[in-house]
Amino acid sequence: MAVVELNSIVAQKVEVAPGLSIIRILPDGWELPLFKPGQYTVLGLPGSAPRFVYSDPEPNPVDPVRLIKRAYSIASSSKEKEYLELYIRLVNSGALTPRLFALNIGDKLWLSPKAKGMFTMDDVPKDQNIILFATGTGVAPYMSMMRSQVINQEKRNYAVVHSAWNSWDLGYRSELLTIERLCPNFHYFPVISGPDKEPMPWQGHTGFVQQIWKDRIIQDAWGTEITPENTRMFLCGHPEMIREMVDLLTESGFKEHTNLDPGTIHLEKFW
Repeated sequence: MAVVELNSIVAQKVEVAPGLSIIRILPDGWELPLFKPGQYTVLGLPGSAPRFVYSDPEPNPVDPVRLIKRAYSIASSSKEKEYLELYIRLVNSGALTPRLFALNIGDKLWLSPKAKGMFTMDDVPKDQNIILFATGTGVAPYMSMMRSQVINQEKRNYAVVHSAWNSWDLGYRSELLTIERLCPNFHYFPVISGPDKEPMPWQGHTGFVQQIWKDRIIQDAWGTEITPENTRMFLCGHPEMIREMVDLLTESGFKEHTNLDPGTIHLEKFW
């Protein structure tokens, strides 16, 4: 089997929390493709690449030459031409993420020359509000959306509802809080499900993103009723969250969106 060229370089690694990293990747001798906020790219490393020292042992032998590939949502702005930024969680027993977490700045890897995906705002009318629900690293495509648009020049409302186990797992929290301070039409709702583990008392929302919807927290912040006629919903992250949110939103008249059957709920499932 021919060896596939590793065509990109790790330019930056930021550890958000143990097992959570933001990685910036530069193309090596080629230009990044155009992409739409919300799309994903594919990373790859050969089976011969070393694994992160604290990850689980490889359960089965792997081909040392063959690329191990996985898709990751892009977090950087679509206007950024120098690098792609990705938000990645370590899966200790996984095939690729233990190898990605073993990389250092300057190391090479494979990056897809084309971004893909339909999880974008293309089909959202300009006069409709947007609510973005995420768990864990599911916030990544929303960062691309927020970074790509000058949202404070728009009349519609935006909200990001992001849940994690603990406050230190809320990647991009500082940036989202800054956007909230600068943009009166943007609201950020961080939610944690393990407040008892916080070193300092958590003053924010607890539980899961579903509870934010049930308690009408966003309606109260916006001061308006949220309906399928005036708002689009985006769901990204754990399949269980998506399933429960689809059920809740369907009860309120929202409908899953597909290319053949347009609706008001846009989905991007992990795992």
